[in-house]
Amino acid sequence: MIPAAARTHPAFAYLRAHRGRPATWSDRYTSVFGLLVASAVLGRPVAEAIGGLARHADPGRIGAGFALVAAAYAGFLVLARALGPVVLPAADAAWLVTSPLPRRAVLSRTALLLLSAAALAGAALGLAALSVFGAPGELGVRLAAALVLGVAAGAGGMAAAVLGQQSPAADTRLQFLIAGIFSVAVLAAVSGAGPGRRMLAAVAGAPASLGAAVAGVASVVAAILVRRAWAALGRIPARTILASSTRTARVTSAATTLDPGMLTWVAEDVHWRGRALRSRPWPRPVSRLGPAPALAWQEWLRVGRRPGRLAALLCAAALPAVCANAVGANAVGANAVGANAVCANTAGGAAPAAGVLLCGALTAAAMCTGGVRRDGGDPALARMLAVDGRAATAARAVLPALLTAAWSALALVGLQAVGALPAGPWWALGPAAAPALAAGALRMARRRPVDHSMPVIDTPGGAVPTGPLIWAATGPDIALLGSLPTLAALVTPPADVLPYVAAQAVAGAAVLAAYILRPGRGSRP
Repeated sequence: MIPAAARTHPAFAYLRAHRGRPATWSDRYTSVFGLLVASAVLGRPVAEAIGGLARHADPGRIGAGFALVAAAYAGFLVLARALGPVVLPAADAAWLVTSPLPRRAVLSRTALLLLSAAALAGAALGLAALSVFGAPGELGVRLAAALVLGVAAGAGGMAAAVLGQQSPAADTRLQFLIAGIFSVAVLAAVSGAGPGRRMLAAVAGAPASLGAAVAGVASVVAAILVRRAWAALGRIPARTILASSTRTARVTSAATTLDPGMLTWVAEDVHWRGRALRSRPWPRPVSRLGPAPALAWQEWLRVGRRPGRLAALLCAAALPAVCANAVGANAVGANAVGANAVCANTAGGAAPAAGVLLCGALTAAAMCTGGVRRDGGDPALARMLAVDGRAATAARAVLPALLTAAWSALALVGLQAVGALPAGPWWALGPAAAPALAAGALRMARRRPVDHSMPVIDTPGGAVPTGPLIWAATGPDIALLGSLPTLAALVTPPADVLPYVAAQAVAGAAVLAAYILRPGRGSRP
């Protein structure tokens, strides 16, 4: 706990007096009334969702569902480690952290907020895990155990992130923990479709008392980690807190008020700052093709210098298959007779994965558009290069199209492997849709910052600013328009996919050609 002398320090008294006006009775009444309305609106859907957990788990879906939950928990730890997690507002971090005030007293408010956020995230993960494994009996005990286990996992993970911020050795252990959780997710996804299905089914059918015991042990471990993290608050180096606070302030400012696209520039600058790159001669075929391919060769070098990111992207091609398997993608059943039966069985598994596939393919294309974004941010440099705009755009569309084609083909092969798609050359939809996705990624790279001066539309759900909506739709609009045949084929899988492949090839090539040849593209870079 915070010592009484620290609580009565004049600096903390000043901060408490200037944090805002004290809450009035009207403020408390509004808060209580809002909670009651939210409980009345959400009470029935939540009760129905909890009641739907009282079922036996599908053995074919446990592995994929558990893999998604484990990957989400690993992502939670990665996010906590990347953001700090202990941060302060920029003004407070500038003078409170470096002052002689007790470090733990300065950071206690942030620590309580982190604990609350970790508890909420852990409870959500616990409910997700319970929905994967099911609750065939003793729903109350299993629900309580899942909530306790999830909260313990969230609080323990956040405490581990705080310890990693205080000590490099603890941060190394946290990185090993994250890698181990990702490995467990991969193992669950692979073994859930084969030899590990019986083991996962046995875990789902374990007695509720065993789950309660595991939750109790996890609670004890989480309590120990939280206590150690609370003790470590006073030993976190000031430079670490200042760096985390500055980084979080930039991310928050870019995401809420300025330009979310600036986040990618921040990440690139952090990665390349202080690195020495070796000078290598360009390949002769590239230099002989002309100025436009030579200009686009920079993106090939950028991707080649970060093989880890490329490997992670290719491994993520399994996500659509895992999602389809988690929502019930036993597509081709033994009792399916005829093409209509196959299509009816496959639609339920492939439709939820269609959005994941298109988002992942667009992300793969957007990884290779740094040069286009640089030209948009520095038009003077782009004019000095004296390269025709259409030729430069066409040359820079090659790498995003190739990478998207490879990623989409791998993802479609995975969907077909888990039975979410019927027999046929479904992989061909990936290369066919790649030009349209590349055009969408190039359009995303050229979009301007968010225009917050645009009007705000009043809707029954509240005020909706049109500036961020238009910014977010710039790029994905033509990608979605050019990928409509692929989306239609994935939502309702046909017996013969070849007509959709032909339609997608025509649509993708037409969208990319229209984007490159649009008026004004040839007169500017």
